[in-house]
Amino acid sequence: MRTLLIVDDEKNIRLGLKAIIERGCPERYELLFASDGEAALGIIRERKVDIVITDIRMPGMDGLTMIGEIGTCESRPIVMILSGYDDFQYAKAAMQHEVKEYLLKPIVRDELFDALQRAERDLERKNELSERLGAVQQVREELLASQLNYIFLHPAIEEREIAERCEKAGWGNVFAPSYRGGDDSAGGNAGGGGASASAGEFYIGLLQAHGELTSGKAETLIARLASEPCGYRFWLKDKDDRLVILCDRVEPLQRLLTFMKENHVWGRIGLSERAASAGQVKQAYAQAREALKYGFLQASAEPALLVYDGKKERLADQPVPLEDIRKLANMLGTDRDKEMKQILSELLDSKRLAAYDTAYMEEISKQLNELVFDGVFHQYGEESVEILRIYKKVGCLYCFESIQDYYHAAEDLLLRLSDYVRSLRSVHAEHKEMKKAVCYIHENYHRDLNMAIVSNHVSLNYSYFSQTFKEFTGESFVVYLKRVRIQKAKALLVESDTRIYEIGELVGFENTKQFNRVFRELEGISAMEYREKFTAVGR
Repeated sequence: MRTLLIVDDEKNIRLGLKAIIERGCPERYELLFASDGEAALGIIRERKVDIVITDIRMPGMDGLTMIGEIGTCESRPIVMILSGYDDFQYAKAAMQHEVKEYLLKPIVRDELFDALQRAERDLERKNELSERLGAVQQVREELLASQLNYIFLHPAIEEREIAERCEKAGWGNVFAPSYRGGDDSAGGNAGGGGASASAGEFYIGLLQAHGELTSGKAETLIARLASEPCGYRFWLKDKDDRLVILCDRVEPLQRLLTFMKENHVWGRIGLSERAASAGQVKQAYAQAREALKYGFLQASAEPALLVYDGKKERLADQPVPLEDIRKLANMLGTDRDKEMKQILSELLDSKRLAAYDTAYMEEISKQLNELVFDGVFHQYGEESVEILRIYKKVGCLYCFESIQDYYHAAEDLLLRLSDYVRSLRSVHAEHKEMKKAVCYIHENYHRDLNMAIVSNHVSLNYSYFSQTFKEFTGESFVVYLKRVRIQKAKALLVESDTRIYEIGELVGFENTKQFNRVFRELEGISAMEYREKFTAVGR
């Protein structure tokens, strides 16, 4: 039985999810509940939790903060977000963490069960891998892997603490001479090493395969590394499902790339500079991650070894062209798509971006999100949530294989948003013109009025005005004008002694016969009967 934790400050939501899950998945889950992030974290730290379904906006510790804290836990459950449309900005930030499911309120039963089935498959894959590892080997290697991931996730951790954590978790075993001597008894996922480096020195290679790095694919690659005569020491998966490979030589990684090409396993490896001690493992990981990002700018998707280059010009030396990004925001909905595409093409030109540190490219993506894409949602509201699926991917630069893929998706979103803004502005303009037309009718109902006169007054095509007026008022122009005139006539019948034929002329009817016919048509009685009715009531 799996353990599933539901986190929401609304009791009815918690009870509703409980009822849906218990009816649809009887006896499959042990359900736990928490009303805020702090209480949920307490449960996760005290006992094993397989799946978490959480709201974002909650009092105290909100869902976003809780998700970030879960990412630092040694045992991490699968996290799903259940939230409302107005939480879109928060949901976008949560996608930067290891959150694979985003469900909208009110919850759709089938979508919930589909998400739970995907989570079950992920959990099953984890269990299968765990069962194949030996107990002693598993404890030792997972301890070191969890400590390394903890180190990678904490930016403020000092080198001395890093070294202490690595040594306590068995770093010395990984880098001991027995590993480097190719002793088969060492086992585990540490392979043979070479004697060319001292026990403390190493490289980190960070392998990102195209698509999800499944257990089977990871095992194939690691089996290939383990067959190397020297140089490979240890591997783990980081929070982004990438293989972190520690080795004391570069050659095993180069041969791994050849193996990947031959077996059509596409991906790239980022390579750090040589590190001299366990305390530098975080710095080496950061370098490998930075090097991997350089591949984002490459047109070719073939496997490649990308070496960290610390000489790239930093962001501070090359400010992001904010004025061009603001121009894009201002052009939305203005029929200047060609100019927008040109500006975006220059902003995301791979040759220009390659001259700078990857932080420059990331800052451009960030400003596009904040100043252009987010601006539409802030200004025009929930109606634009239909673009959520496109936006969710474009909001994350490295969800794409290359800068070209990101550019095409960003261009597509930009043009979609421009069309959306254009349509909203058009609707707003139409409403403005219709309000002006209605006001003109109420001021001039007593004159010889027709649709041609009113459509000319608001400067709209006759046929277009006819259709739009009916959509705006719910009635045709002729019926609407009749109702206005009869309403004015009813007031005069009750409030004045003016003769009926004179009232008909005062409200715009050509003659008494027409006035009486329309009055009876709309009110069911004649004008005379209407006056007598209300005169009798007055007595």
